[in-house]
Amino acid sequence: MIKGFAGFIRLASRPLLIGLLLCSIVHAAHKPAASISAAALVQPAALVAQLRDKSATAPVLLQVGSRALYDQGHIPGSRYAGPAGEPKGLESLHAAVASLAKDTPILIYCGCCPWNRCPNIAAAYDELKARGFGAVKVLYIAQDFGADWIDKGYPTESS
Repeated sequence: MIKGFAGFIRLASRPLLIGLLLCSIVHAAHKPAASISAAALVQPAALVAQLRDKSATAPVLLQVGSRALYDQGHIPGSRYAGPAGEPKGLESLHAAVASLAKDTPILIYCGCCPWNRCPNIAAAYDELKARGFGAVKVLYIAQDFGADWIDKGYPTESS
């Protein structure tokens, strides 16, 4: 147990422990992806079918995770919109949708980590809904983009 300022200083001298503590705090601060209603979710196979159907209206695809992940591989035609779990990422998301009509079909995805730990997807979904976008869907990526998209042979491109 930490007793007073001296105890905090002893704890602070352990960088790994402090790093883990800060990561836990940041992770706990994010709204969970599970807060998104099932009606808003799209399974990867369903999106692939929609993208292959030339008669279907393709949504605007926005990747709301890390730039490195996007550069390594993303869904063809998708745009990088920034990590929505961070303030600068939300600014990028705002810029990405600034010219879109509020009824534009939008599909967001991340794939940085398992669904239940993603810090970006619920933040992006909530922000778009709060800004009046009514046709927002979310690609359900259970494990990560590699396992749930690339490894299944779904189309990708890299930057």
